[in-house]
Amino acid sequence: MSPRTTRRLRGTALTLALAAVLGGGLTACGAGAAASAGGTLRWASSYFPTHWDPVVGGSGAQFRELALVYASLTRTDEKGNAVPDLAKSWEYNAAGDQVTFHLRQGLKFSDGTPLDAAAVKAAIKRAKNQKNSALFGDLTSIESVTADGLDVVIHLSQVDYQIPQLLGERVLQVASPKAAQDPKKLDQNPVGAGPFTVTQVIPGTKAVLKKNPDYWDAANIHIDNVELTSAPDASTVVSGLQTGVYNFADIDPSQADAAKKAGLDVFVQPGFNAANISLNVNKAPFDNPQVVDAVRYAVNRKEFVDKLTFGYGEATDQPFPEGYVAYDPQSKDQYPYDPAKSRQLLAAAGYKPGDIKLDLVVPDSQPDAEIVQSQLAAVGITTNIKIDKNWATPFFAKNLTLSLYSTTGRDSAVQTLTAHFGPHGPLNLSSPYEPVGFEDAVAKVRRTPLDAADYAQVLQAATRAGLASRALVFTYSSPNLIAKSKTISALPKNPAHLDWTGVTISGR
Repeated sequence: MSPRTTRRLRGTALTLALAAVLGGGLTACGAGAAASAGGTLRWASSYFPTHWDPVVGGSGAQFRELALVYASLTRTDEKGNAVPDLAKSWEYNAAGDQVTFHLRQGLKFSDGTPLDAAAVKAAIKRAKNQKNSALFGDLTSIESVTADGLDVVIHLSQVDYQIPQLLGERVLQVASPKAAQDPKKLDQNPVGAGPFTVTQVIPGTKAVLKKNPDYWDAANIHIDNVELTSAPDASTVVSGLQTGVYNFADIDPSQADAAKKAGLDVFVQPGFNAANISLNVNKAPFDNPQVVDAVRYAVNRKEFVDKLTFGYGEATDQPFPEGYVAYDPQSKDQYPYDPAKSRQLLAAAGYKPGDIKLDLVVPDSQPDAEIVQSQLAAVGITTNIKIDKNWATPFFAKNLTLSLYSTTGRDSAVQTLTAHFGPHGPLNLSSPYEPVGFEDAVAKVRRTPLDAADYAQVLQAATRAGLASRALVFTYSSPNLIAKSKTISALPKNPAHLDWTGVTISGR
């Protein structure tokens, strides 16, 4: 079997690892399920899009909402593998430095613009070059793109077998090139080729969508309309579900028991969520490694889990869940909670209690911030919690000294690593800083096919190199907790994604 054939549509190591971590759970109506279209999904979202331009919105939690409107070259199945979406197939060349995606015939955007290779090329170019793009750091392997009818040929600057995983709905949600000529307009009036089209957007509040009859898989979309609403206060979401104001909602762990008692379906959609404290090592006092280590030892991860997740979350010191292929066992508990050691390190760095005074900048009121403030105060670091709405503006946070971040992970493990630790990573407050050896370790992963015998070992070594970064201190993992009316059938259990394929709404 040729290298060209053996590199097609595979990810055995990823499949096995995700199956171990995510196995079991809800199943959905299959793609061929016999179900009539109908019903309205009334979704109260905790992640209502600030930006509807996928290039600006990046691959944060709102990608799930943007995926209502936009499709991508690939999507993921229930085991986390890349499978066809806009692209019906793909293959690498023998050298592994070029991959060709073959698009489906007859695709078009909701504004009637053809969705061909030229449109995909334009989307990649915009993601790499648009001034306010939050995605350019994820696309560093892509050197150029050639458009040939329905064939998208991606020329790589290095061997990179992660590309099909990478170019899914987190990074390459493809917008109409006609609409994207005015990115500011696109940002509030999205035009894609996904399962639904937007008929109305009230910024920050509500979006109304209808089924897209031209979506390539429209036959398996059985929902007519979507009303996407920015979730109100967490304590009122369950009552909204009970009264029928909503029939689907992201819920806070504190509301899970109430939702269950109300007779709602409550489930955890598997994911790769991880929260962290972000430090800017380009600024004092975090330009001193001893101060960074002091923060590492000051963190009591169990407190975050106990107070914030109500038993649904887990303590974490990595951006991956334990048992996942990229999780590095050698790095587990490298910096255990030890406030006495933290105080010793601060003293060795020349700081007395109260000497360090910092703003902890967050976009809104967050209980996480109060826990961090308390834990740092216990070792002598004073923080003032400062709310700044500009935090959500792309790259605003790069000017901060101390902040909090969280991630929903990425479909490509390498993408997750570079987002956190790479010199241009959106979650790296300390750009262009990266830990020594990280670049080489990631390059080795890219050169390793996902089904190679040593893939897990090589990937974990890259995770270990990334965790040497002084810019992030991981704290806990929060669940993707969903409550829905029993009239909505089960969703495919795709890790971190909300896939509406085959989902039905009864009793409408």
